[in-house]
Amino acid sequence: MRAGRGYGGGGGVNHLATAIGLVLGIVAGLLAAVTGIPLLDGLIAVAAPFGTLFINAIRMVAIPLVITTIFVGVAGLGSPGTVGRLGGSAVAFFWGTTIAAIVIGIVLMQLVLGFWPVTVQVGAAGEALPEIPGLLDFFLGLIPANPFAAASDDALLPLIVFTVLVAVAAGALSGDRRGRLIRLAEDVSAMFVKLIEWILWAAPVGVFGLTAPVIAELGFGLLASLLVFVATVVAGLFVFMALFYLPLVRFVGGKGVVEFASGVVGTYTIGFSTTSSVASLPVMFEDADNLGVSPTVSSLVLSLGAAINRAGSALFQAAAVVLLAALSGIPLSAATLAGAGMVGFLVAMSVAPVPSASIVTLAPILEAAGVPVTGLGILLGIDRIPDMFRSATNITGHVACAVVVEGVAGASPADGADRIPEGAA
Repeated sequence: MRAGRGYGGGGGVNHLATAIGLVLGIVAGLLAAVTGIPLLDGLIAVAAPFGTLFINAIRMVAIPLVITTIFVGVAGLGSPGTVGRLGGSAVAFFWGTTIAAIVIGIVLMQLVLGFWPVTVQVGAAGEALPEIPGLLDFFLGLIPANPFAAASDDALLPLIVFTVLVAVAAGALSGDRRGRLIRLAEDVSAMFVKLIEWILWAAPVGVFGLTAPVIAELGFGLLASLLVFVATVVAGLFVFMALFYLPLVRFVGGKGVVEFASGVVGTYTIGFSTTSSVASLPVMFEDADNLGVSPTVSSLVLSLGAAINRAGSALFQAAAVVLLAALSGIPLSAATLAGAGMVGFLVAMSVAPVPSASIVTLAPILEAAGVPVTGLGILLGIDRIPDMFRSATNITGHVACAVVVEGVAGASPADGADRIPEGAA
């Protein structure tokens, strides 16, 4: 029997109860928005702090969980070549699917606007544009001058680079020293896994508290004003997953479509409700383990995916550029779209794994396309809905990548996959 992570069985998240909490949150929010019943408003106001507590509790454990899982997986590999093989396969998956998502977002939004032109008008007031780091700055930022500062700033990618380098160095030590370090990291990881198990028992209440207030605030009127855009993005995300994730999982990862789809229900639900890759890591580890992904592969690939895999966000941003250009009456040439797509590709790798981060990082892409950023206020008003779907797509992609990398590279016992015992991350 394969080694587990400690999430499964009776100690993990109750997916059915969590899904029920999500549905109840949507229903309660819609009823509150339509009826204005004080009792419902009071219930949602009471539930909202529990959603905040839930997400804060998961984030509290996320960083040390990422560090220990990567360290155990990479240090157990021993060979730097094996680390490069697994990491290279994952990065190729992330980059390829992100480019495909950008193309789908642009093409689909243009097609839809041809049939259903938008009528909302964007104001002309200018806004200050945040600067996007250049390519050199991006790579320089991968090596943190202070890993502790990177952790406190939630800069996950530099922290992962630091952890991988330390783990590779540990893997190159003599057998005894290497074994002691790995066992220590396994014990620390098991401790955080246990803490996550306790937190995830509150998932149904936490998901309700996260969802109901948002739906109640948006209501039907605000959603209807940009229904075309929201529907296009949501449809595009499902088209993208059907065209890329499912075939790759089936033909490269060797998993059936139904098996994979049913295996990521928990991941999709938590990602949909929390809109955070980092917050969803514990459930991703559980689902990947149930899909037959070795701990060695999932430890590296899922944590790396939480840092740089934003295909769903890239699709949303590409569609948003086309929409806001149409609202402003600005035509987009093929060259302009290509330039904006390239900026979007770089931005997608640095989007923070937190809710609505794609809106903030959309401004540099709009600048590259020559589109005013005044429309961002419109998107902020309805962002929570597409944010739920694009975040769930991102997170499903993390697990899909782990399945694909397992199929391409595999983690043989000699690679250290059997060195992670039951209960370790």
